[in-house]
Amino acid sequence: MADLSTTYMGVKLKNPLILGASNLVSKPEVIKELEEAGIAAIIYKSLFEEQIQLEGLQFDEDLNEYANRNSEMGRIFPDITYAGPKEHIYNLKKLKQSTSVPVFASLNALYETSWVEYAKLLEETGVDGLELNLYATPGYFEVGASSIEEKQYQIVKSVKKAVKIPVSVKLSPFYTNTLNFIKKLDEAGVDGFVLFNRFFQPEIDIEKEVFEFPWELTQSRDHHLSLRYVGLLNGNIEGSICGSRGIYSAEDVIRLLLAGADVVQIVSVLYKNQPSFVLTILSEIQAWMDKKGYTCLDDFRGKLSRKNLKDPYTYQRAQYVDILMKSEEIFKKYPMV
Repeated sequence: MADLSTTYMGVKLKNPLILGASNLVSKPEVIKELEEAGIAAIIYKSLFEEQIQLEGLQFDEDLNEYANRNSEMGRIFPDITYAGPKEHIYNLKKLKQSTSVPVFASLNALYETSWVEYAKLLEETGVDGLELNLYATPGYFEVGASSIEEKQYQIVKSVKKAVKIPVSVKLSPFYTNTLNFIKKLDEAGVDGFVLFNRFFQPEIDIEKEVFEFPWELTQSRDHHLSLRYVGLLNGNIEGSICGSRGIYSAEDVIRLLLAGADVVQIVSVLYKNQPSFVLTILSEIQAWMDKKGYTCLDDFRGKLSRKNLKDPYTYQRAQYVDILMKSEEIFKKYPMV
């Protein structure tokens, strides 16, 4: 039987399937099912500094609600609670102690000092590593790309200096040169790169003429951008490579491994197909490897990365030109008449 074991940020895993950060971790029965199905590691849902700040503001408002009331107008003990990051830390530590697979924390903060402060708190839970969610939404025309990248670079360096556990960054693809930024972070000692983050985008209800934020899962082909960058990075950086977004099948996982990924993160497929689907994916990967004669992942990992291909332009614009030269093929697939 094929060996699916791999290594991510120096942590040994029994296979390349990692549960990405999500609310699935809030259900113990789901975690148990995932373990039984063979999930290799778990990323705990993100600690969001913005959420903590909003909860703190709400807490202050609730307290002040009683400030100007007399004894006959309110209760002595108002029904309000606020735990700040303590509840998140407690639940993360509880999960780490109760599961048999490696657990990684996830962090999304605002200021350099709070990135470091929360990173230290998360490390104290005993997690195996830390995932930093880097993302900036420019709101001012005056802010240049270089200043945004430099700020994020300094944050990562400060966190790396403050903790001893492995640190990965989960990036968006929205950089002027994503490869350049990743290389810079890699040289700073980042242990892993997750490609790419998925963000909830606003929508407009044209009847009510208001913004809405629909809950939508990734689609089965959303991993194509990750596939491109995994193939470009393989063999060119020291850090581990994790593919993410729109991974729905064993075929998708195999594609990313062929491009050069060490592991992949999955979430949406589990919402759609239940935790037990992990076993299906793993079984199909093993069957494919047995058919191909591969005994371990390293036998084919990165086989189709840019570094190992004879055609250096496969992952670049020349591929687009090649498609244009064969444009008539589209009418064979989608006839107009």
